[in-house]
Amino acid sequence: MRPARMSAGPGPVVLVAHGSRDPRAAVATRALVRAVGAARPGLLVRASYLDHSTPRPGAVLHELAAAGHQRATVVPLLFTAAYHGRVDVPGAITAARAEGLQMAVRVTDVLGPVAVPDPPDELLLAALGRRLAESGAGAADGVVLASAGTRDESARRTVEAVADALGELLGVPCLAAYASAAQPSAGAAVRRLRAGGARRVAVAGYFLAPGWLYDAAVSSARDAGAVTVAAPLTDAPELARLVLYRAESAILTHSDHC
Repeated sequence: MRPARMSAGPGPVVLVAHGSRDPRAAVATRALVRAVGAARPGLLVRASYLDHSTPRPGAVLHELAAAGHQRATVVPLLFTAAYHGRVDVPGAITAARAEGLQMAVRVTDVLGPVAVPDPPDELLLAALGRRLAESGAGAADGVVLASAGTRDESARRTVEAVADALGELLGVPCLAAYASAAQPSAGAAVRRLRAGGARRVAVAGYFLAPGWLYDAAVSSARDAGAVTVAAPLTDAPELARLVLYRAESAILTHSDHC
């Protein structure tokens, strides 16, 4: 059940993406900013990046405070609560505080499950299903959920939980795969499903944006015989709604970072 909208609202919403040297990543983040804004007219939504691109989260928060805003809500555009979510995002706010930031800042949970057994949000699964359908995966008898990858075992378990839930939703076997830092690769997962009898394996992209890791997963999967690979989630309407849900939920469940 979605929480009732709070009268105070989340204030401006600052989306925090990892950032990439690939210019397509920033284009995708800006597209999500527009989708979130379109889903909630009048809401101020800004993009920021932990690395490679600018502006940084602290710079955006300082600008909002200078413009007179009393509070803001930070939404990490991350699918696992690994290092970037646990350390980098809070660290950016701590650094902004050290530089004089005084506005109230709430930080939401990441977009994927924080930990097992937390179930993946139905909006996240719907966004993955949308992108698979757009790729022509309707006749797939196996799916690989390809993600960027992490060395954090607990974070990998949440990716596996999303894969299990997506497979249950679609009614086909679904395996998690990683473009870096962990195994199996997308290609290895495709081969495993094919060895188990699947003939039309599709790949769901557990990525916000295209980039080197997404491209590596696509290449690996296609070389192994995947029939279709879904695009990153980017500005899927369900993802925009999930961002808003995270922002509104933070009002109920998170104290301000002082």
